[in-house]
Amino acid sequence: MTRAISNIFGEIPEVLHAMEHKKLIDNLTVAIFLVDESMNLLFINPAAEEILGTGVRHARHRPLNEFIENSEEGFIKHIQQCIKLSHPITVREVSVKRVVGSDMTINCAMTPMQSEDEKNVCLLEITQVDRLLRITREEHLLLEGQATRNMLRGLAHEIKNPLGGLRGAAQLLAGELHDESLHEYTDVIIREADRLRKLVDRMLGPNIAPVKKAVNIHDVLEHIRHLSIAETPTGINFQTDYDPSIPQLNADHDLLVQAILNVVRNAVFALDGNGRVTLKTRVLRNFTIGETCNRLVVQISVIDNGLGIAPELQPQVFFPMISGSQDGTGLGLSISQNLIHAHSGLIEFDSAPGHTEFRILLPLNGTHNFN
Repeated sequence: MTRAISNIFGEIPEVLHAMEHKKLIDNLTVAIFLVDESMNLLFINPAAEEILGTGVRHARHRPLNEFIENSEEGFIKHIQQCIKLSHPITVREVSVKRVVGSDMTINCAMTPMQSEDEKNVCLLEITQVDRLLRITREEHLLLEGQATRNMLRGLAHEIKNPLGGLRGAAQLLAGELHDESLHEYTDVIIREADRLRKLVDRMLGPNIAPVKKAVNIHDVLEHIRHLSIAETPTGINFQTDYDPSIPQLNADHDLLVQAILNVVRNAVFALDGNGRVTLKTRVLRNFTIGETCNRLVVQISVIDNGLGIAPELQPQVFFPMISGSQDGTGLGLSISQNLIHAHSGLIEFDSAPGHTEFRILLPLNGTHNFN
């Protein structure tokens, strides 16, 4: 990879003007940086823009350390050494701090080069290790979700059949009983059979395929926000942080409302009547969900500043009947995950005291399946 990219960058003007080369660079999931001896950025690709949190026009000719601070491992020093000694350097699992965004752990291949005017430059190929770990975790979530759904379908079949028989037998027995006082017992059987059937249906979630059409995600979120304000205590403060440039996505409006509303209600419940819920939207580029790399993904974050999810519950939050409350059914997040899966998306989360963030990831367009 390094040699191939180095050959492409050997003649930068041709790369920038040759459309086939530009498409290749633009679609790489590896972040490509070209820096000079003064650590000024000469070129970045879209994956690098994602890391820096800015576009190539804003970043070009500005120092790299305006966007990525030096690390304890001496990330910037390694680049300077690579240029000075004209020797390639590879560093692994280096933790660096972004000026905009959270810290990240990276692997970086550094290749010394010469520009057309014979100035020494360095080509950086950066891969976020955090991203690989996230993909592995998401694949695990998807597999767990599929296994849970298959188990529930089998369980529902095994429960509903005998329940139907019990209910029918109770109705027949009620018709044969002449003593009205005995109907109380058959009524109990019928009511309990109906209750268990409804519980199984709720565990499975809506058994309908999404009816997709163009949806403005901010219309959905504002509808949810107004619903939540109407049903929550006055001590809960709702905030928004929307990216207005997000295009419409192809989705089922009602199912999205149900899925996201469950997550918001969970956040409100965790605050116990006092705190803040933030609804945030962003667009992610070249983002992998499961085995599919999506050109664009909308990320909907539901953030609360509550006490967080207990560590022992975190691996199980998307399983049905798992709840941190004695009064909770433990079905909301499970149903939400199923509804988002039906849109080829995923829900993931991070939780610590003072900051819990559920991220709902939905493809916008342009998917590439590598299965």
